[in-house]
Amino acid sequence: MSRLREKYQGDVVAALRKEFGYTNVMAVPKIEKVVVNMGLGEATSNVKIIDTGADELARVTGQKPVMRRSKKSIAQFKVRKGQPIGTSVTLRGARMWDFLDRLVTIALPRVRDFKGVSPKGFDGRGNYTLGLRDQLLFPEIDYMKVDKARGMNVSVVTTARTDEEARKLLQLIGMPFRQ
Repeated sequence: MSRLREKYQGDVVAALRKEFGYTNVMAVPKIEKVVVNMGLGEATSNVKIIDTGADELARVTGQKPVMRRSKKSIAQFKVRKGQPIGTSVTLRGARMWDFLDRLVTIALPRVRDFKGVSPKGFDGRGNYTLGLRDQLLFPEIDYMKVDKARGMNVSVVTTARTDEEARKLLQLIGMPFRQ
C-alpha cells in the first residue's frame, strides 16, 4: 500500500472526523480521482507533438494517456473538428496515490522559488486544480530528450462537499498551500 494512502487511513481520517464532527467514517471526504491533462495546441501544425506529449505524460503518471480531439473548428486557431489537441489521464486507486505522493514530495519542491501552491484553485464543490508550467519537475522525464517545456493541469477530485473540507483534506495529506 502507498505511503500516502496509509497516512490518509491512519491520521487524516481521524483528524477530519475530529475537526468536522463526522459520526460515520463513510462521511469523511476522500480523494476520488486525479485527472492530469496536457494541452498541446501546437499540434495543429505538427501532429508528431501529440506522440511526444503522450509519451511524457505516460512516463509521469504510469498510465497510457487518452488523445483528446477538438469538438469544433476554430479558424483563428487553425483547428479543425476532430483534430488531436491534447492528452489526458484519469488516475484512480494505487496509481492515484503514488502520483499524488510523487507530486507532493518530489515534484512541487523542485519548482524554482516555490512558496506553495495557490489556495484559489478550488471550484466551490471540493475539487482542486493545479497548473504546472514544466514537465521537467518529475524525475521520470529525461532532460536531454525534452524539446520544449510543456505544462499540465492536475485536477484532484474529492468527495468533500465544501472547499474548506477539501482544503483541510489536502493540507493533512501534505499539499503545501501558500499562506
